[in-house]
Amino acid sequence: MKGLTAYIVDGHELRIRPAPVEREWMDDTDQRFAYRCLPLNIANVHGWEILCTTAFSAIWDGRPSLDAVRIKSRASGAALQAISHFGSGTLTFHVPCLFRTEPGIDLFVTGPLNRPKDAIAPLSGIVETDWSPYTFTMNWKFTRPNHRVHFEIDEPFCHIFPLQRGSLESLMPDIRRLSDEPDLEQEFRKWSESRSVFNADLRNAGSKAAKDKWQKAYFKGMHPSGALGAEKHRSRLRLRPFKIFPSQD
Repeated sequence: MKGLTAYIVDGHELRIRPAPVEREWMDDTDQRFAYRCLPLNIANVHGWEILCTTAFSAIWDGRPSLDAVRIKSRASGAALQAISHFGSGTLTFHVPCLFRTEPGIDLFVTGPLNRPKDAIAPLSGIVETDWSPYTFTMNWKFTRPNHRVHFEIDEPFCHIFPLQRGSLESLMPDIRRLSDEPDLEQEFRKWSESRSVFNADLRNAGSKAAKDKWQKAYFKGMHPSGALGAEKHRSRLRLRPFKIFPSQD
């Protein structure tokens, strides 16, 4: 899964970047508490974001027809990056490039992760980018009529990451009792008991829990017993930006 290439259609612009960990709503949480959630942080940066090249607003009047979505550019003479193409309260972004992946690798296409937007929600798709000569669109579904939504310049509207084709179908999921795995159950009970004590101690200003503010075992990749969890545990991702190659002309 080493190759990911974006072939930009001539005459168009593609703004794409590794997704950052920062989110405005996370910055606004008390003491930036949201950043203590490692799964949230990893998801934030798990891929690349495609950005708006122009600022615009859009509104849906509730009807299913194409003209029910009205789009207004915020810059005079600027080309619209989004259109009403499918109807049913859908806003469609054109992605001006063909992505290419290694054989057997798809591209998961979705909205910006952990970036809620009022009155409109991103739709997701999976594209076989190892062979397809077709561009794809990024679509958003209005969730409430008569509410104008705004997209700013350099605001992400699409998030992508490679996905091994067939990986889910090869899994054999099952359900068992936790007591069937005594070692796992023991670690879970240690964590559950320690968490109850920790949360109770948080109320005491002079306690170690109040000083630590949060338990860091998962963040450090450790079991409640102190044993190492996984050798390849990650507390951050560092994705490479797309490298621009000169034209062959």
